[in-house]
Amino acid sequence: MADYNTIRTVGTGARAGQRIDEGLRAHMNKVYGLMSVGLLLTALVAWAVGTTPALLQIFMTVGPSGAMQMNILGWVAMFLPLVMVFAFGAMINRLSYAGAQLFFYVFAAAMGLSIAWIFVAFTGISIAQTFLATAAAFAGLSLSGYTTKRDLSGMGTFLMMGLIGIIVASLINIFLHSPALAFAVSILGVLIFAGLTAYDTQSIKQQYLQMAQSGDQEWMGKSAIMGALRLYLDFINLFMFLLQFMGNRN
Repeated sequence: MADYNTIRTVGTGARAGQRIDEGLRAHMNKVYGLMSVGLLLTALVAWAVGTTPALLQIFMTVGPSGAMQMNILGWVAMFLPLVMVFAFGAMINRLSYAGAQLFFYVFAAAMGLSIAWIFVAFTGISIAQTFLATAAAFAGLSLSGYTTKRDLSGMGTFLMMGLIGIIVASLINIFLHSPALAFAVSILGVLIFAGLTAYDTQSIKQQYLQMAQSGDQEWMGKSAIMGALRLYLDFINLFMFLLQFMGNRN
């Protein structure tokens, strides 16, 4: 006959596991929900600025060749999201959940401002098609990262090294204007952010499982925001690199 204490222990463990599963599902839903709102805000700001000549002229001017090019405010808007990411990481522990959420949404709006130029460079239809393709690819990659039993942590170092490499190469190409370098960076960018999407999804899941027993709701909320930021950046960068291949230029 089964021992009562054994049965009780097994039952308690099963209930605890069920609570963790339910908590993980709620946590990931919050992560994806925050990310989706951020993407929507980015899209709205980018479209509003990129398709309104009066607003666009604040950040872009007509160059000697007749093509639109960034002015000083345009370059500030371009690099503002990068500065905000580093600031967010430094400030997250001092912010409340509401403050961190507001910062994330302000960042998403700033990102929309920084990529508004795509509506000048590419046709609206190709932007929409690329966005849908990115959404489909992101969903598959994130799902694979969530469900796989394989430990992806070993990929992290190589992906971050590759990320630093493409950032440096992109900055250099601002001055070189090399089509070959731009093409190589785009290929590497797609591969790196495809890998980061799966890696970050698994990392967010594992981080929750490690901290689920703490009961720290403030930390859980901020963790969801940071997770949303990571996946948001993966999506945006994957979209921008795919746009170099799929976008039809004006």
